[in-house]
Amino acid sequence: MKVTVENKKGLNKDVKVFVDKKTMNDYMDKKYEEIKGTVNLKGFRPGKVPKEVLKRQFGKAIFGEVLDKVLKETSTKALEENKIKPAGQPKLDLKTYGEDKDLEYVLSVTELPKVELKSIENIKFDEYTVKIDPKETEKRIKEIAKNQPNFKEAADNVTAKEGDLVVFDYNATVNEKSFKGGEGKNTQLTLGKDLFLKGFDKQLIGVKKGDEKNVEAVLPENFPEKELVNKKAKFKCSITSIKNPEEVKIDDQFAKNLGAKDLDDLKSLILKQINDEYKNSLDRLTKNQILKEIEKFKVNDIPENLLAEEVKILSQGMSEEDAKKSKSNFEEIAKKRIKVGLVLNEFGEQNQIKVTEQELQLEVQKQIQMMPGQEKMVMDFYKKNPNALASLRGTVYEEKILNAIKQKGKPSKKEITKDEAEKILKDSQNQQLDTNKEQIRDQEKKIETKKISPKKIAAKSKKAKTIKKKVKKVSKK
Repeated sequence: MKVTVENKKGLNKDVKVFVDKKTMNDYMDKKYEEIKGTVNLKGFRPGKVPKEVLKRQFGKAIFGEVLDKVLKETSTKALEENKIKPAGQPKLDLKTYGEDKDLEYVLSVTELPKVELKSIENIKFDEYTVKIDPKETEKRIKEIAKNQPNFKEAADNVTAKEGDLVVFDYNATVNEKSFKGGEGKNTQLTLGKDLFLKGFDKQLIGVKKGDEKNVEAVLPENFPEKELVNKKAKFKCSITSIKNPEEVKIDDQFAKNLGAKDLDDLKSLILKQINDEYKNSLDRLTKNQILKEIEKFKVNDIPENLLAEEVKILSQGMSEEDAKKSKSNFEEIAKKRIKVGLVLNEFGEQNQIKVTEQELQLEVQKQIQMMPGQEKMVMDFYKKNPNALASLRGTVYEEKILNAIKQKGKPSKKEITKDEAEKILKDSQNQQLDTNKEQIRDQEKKIETKKISPKKIAAKSKKAKTIKKKVKKVSKK
C-alpha cells in the first residue's frame, strides 16, 4: 500500500491510497479459499470446486465484499499511520478498481485541529464543601416523621374530624345502578387530604364507628369505565373504624422502620443526603466554571463540517427564515461548543480516559432509581435505543474528564454554610436568567436591524427628500 497526503486548504487534506494488483489478487484468492468449503455445486465434491468456476458464478459478489474490506482496512491504516484524526466521515472517491486491477482512491478528509492543553493546569475554579448545622438534620427528620403519622383506634362514640383516619366499606351506584369498581372494603381516608374523590372526605367529617353515611361525588376523567366519567355517583358507606393521629416518636425503632440501624445512623444518612443535595448543585457550578475557562482556549481552526452540523442542531424546529436570521448567533454558540468538545476529547485521549461497561450500567441504574415504578420501561428504553445509551456514555465520559481536570487545575476551596450555598445557587440562577434575557434582546435587535437593509434605508431617505421638495413647491404656489 502506498499513501500520499496532500494539504488542500486549512484542515482539509486529500489522502491518496494505492493498492497494487498483486495485493488485490491475494485478497481475492483468500476469499475464494474461504468460500470453497461452503459452496455446494452440482457435479463437484464439497471443497473441490475449481477457482475458475467460483469466479464465473460468484466473481462480482466476491469482488464487492473484498473491495469493501480492503477500503475499510487500508483507509483506517492510512489515517492512523499519518496521525490524521478526521472531523466527521471522510469522502471517498474511487479512481481505479476492478478484478485483476490496481486499486486507487482518494479520501477527502477534514482533520481535527491541533489543541494545546498546557492551559489546563492554570484553570481556576471554586470547590465548595457545605457545613450542615445539626439542627438542619433534626428538622429534616421531624418533617419525615410528620409525613408518616401513626394512628390509634378512637373510642366508639368519637366523631371523625379533619386529620383523622376513617376506615369504611362502600357500595356505589350511578342512577341507582351498580357498576364495575363500585365496591370497596377497608378503604382508608385521612380526612382533609382530599385524595379519594374531590369533596368526598369532607362529607365523612362527623361520622362515628358503626354509622351508615351516604356520600355523593363526581367520577373523575381517568375513571376506567369511560361511559361513567363525570357522572355523579352515590356511595353508601359503612364506617368500621375511626383512628386519631398520634405523634410519631423519633427513636431507634422509628429509624429502623426507615431502613437505618438506629437513630444515630439515620442522622448520619440524612446529613449525607442534605450534603449531597447541595454538593451536586454546587458541583454543577464548578463544572460550568471549568467549561467557561475552556471556552477561552485558543483553537485556530474550527472544522466547517462540524460547525454546520452544530448549527443545524441548534436550529432544529425553527422555520427556514428564522434559522437564517439566527445563523450568526448560532455559529458563535456552535464554535464555543465545538471548541470545548475538542479540548475535552483531546484531554481524554491524552490521559487515556475511558468509560467501562460497569460505569455505564451504574449510570443506567441511577436513571432507573430516579423513576421508581418505571424500572422496566427505562431499562427497555436503553436496550432499544443505542443512541440514547451512547449519549449516556458521553455524559459519563465528560464527567470523568472534568473530574480529572479538577485534579490538575487550581481550585479555590471554600467551606460554606447552607444559607451561603443557597445564596450562591440563587445568584447563579438569576445571573443565568439575566444572560438568557440579554441574549434574547440581542437576537431581537439583530432581527429588527436585518428587516430593513441599508439600501432600503437610503432609498427611503431619498424618497422622503423628494416628497419634501414637492411639498415646498406646492406650498409656494
